[in-house]
Amino acid sequence: MAAKPLIGVTMDYRSARKDAPAYCFLHAGYCDALVKAGAVPMLMPPLDDPSDLERAVSMLDGVLMIGGADLDCRRDGYMLHPSMRILDPRREDFDRQVVSLAAERRLPLMGIGAGMQLLNVSQGGTLCLHIPEDMPRAIPHLDAMDPNHRHALVIEMGTIMERVYGEGEIRVNSMHHMAIDDVAPGFAVTARCPDGVIEAIESTTDWFALGTQFHPEHESASALDLRIFEEFVAGITGETIGESQELRLVA
Repeated sequence: MAAKPLIGVTMDYRSARKDAPAYCFLHAGYCDALVKAGAVPMLMPPLDDPSDLERAVSMLDGVLMIGGADLDCRRDGYMLHPSMRILDPRREDFDRQVVSLAAERRLPLMGIGAGMQLLNVSQGGTLCLHIPEDMPRAIPHLDAMDPNHRHALVIEMGTIMERVYGEGEIRVNSMHHMAIDDVAPGFAVTARCPDGVIEAIESTTDWFALGTQFHPEHESASALDLRIFEEFVAGITGETIGESQELRLVA
């Protein structure tokens, strides 16, 4: 049986404080979902030396860019919005290096939440910095009182998202105030909220890359959301979903 693919998973980072040391940490749902999908997750702390990152990436079959706080939009030519809660600079420096290296090497990549937003801007796309102001007719995409807030999803046919969800009513979790505005060249929108907010993208080139604005790894996700990770792993191994599931059952 072929070896399971190694997927590098970026980690969140919090600088030291007066009452606590610095931390690298990760929501376990990312790793659990990859394991269930038939991959081996390899955690990637925010390395400072680019040569260390290149060595780490050279051993991987794919990369998962996790979600988290907001990208520092000043790096992409925007002004900060008062609502923003910015990623730690060490993490964002590292994440931007990872996306750049993955794109250069055409290493399969999946981005979730802020990871999808970074994938888009790194390839020439733009961001909506605060949905309530930039898209005033949009439904709420963030409810501080309800971590299980959900909304409907409209799928584009002939895409990975269609293979995941098929037909019927689809609802996904929603916990963001930023979103994709202009989609990067070489990418296409594969799912939107009915209000028009972009919820998923995938590459239209030879680079296997996709992203979701919602969080299929989260405890508020549905069982069906796991299939997004299965599609990612299958895209790396070249297997169909049925084949990969059968191999795991045999194992």
